[in-house]
Amino acid sequence: MAEKDRPRDDVPGDDEVFADAAAGDVPDDDDALVTSGAGGTAVAERSKDESPKAGKSGRGPLGRIGGFFREVTSELRKVIWPTRKELLTYTGVVIVFVVIMTSLVAGLDYGFGKAILWALG
Repeated sequence: MAEKDRPRDDVPGDDEVFADAAAGDVPDDDDALVTSGAGGTAVAERSKDESPKAGKSGRGPLGRIGGFFREVTSELRKVIWPTRKELLTYTGVVIVFVVIMTSLVAGLDYGFGKAILWALG
């Protein structure tokens, strides 16, 4: 489980938001959601003057490409990168898991191969 308010966390104290939601916080009128049919996905209500392309008109292809890279850079700054110890731990777990699964599949392959040769050979 991730630690609360780790170093380089862009939004310190954001863990309380999740605690409020788990405690049964009642949404305000601004948080009203509209559902589309039974069992549909809840979506935020959009006003008439709010269009999906609002504020993006007039940008050419180069502007959109530049915007994409700005957004990518912004998102990468939000990432909480693992420490060296965490990275080595996760890498070790993955390597051990792959070795175990490879051994299991190789053993089953060898066993089924011998069984087929015995049955049909």
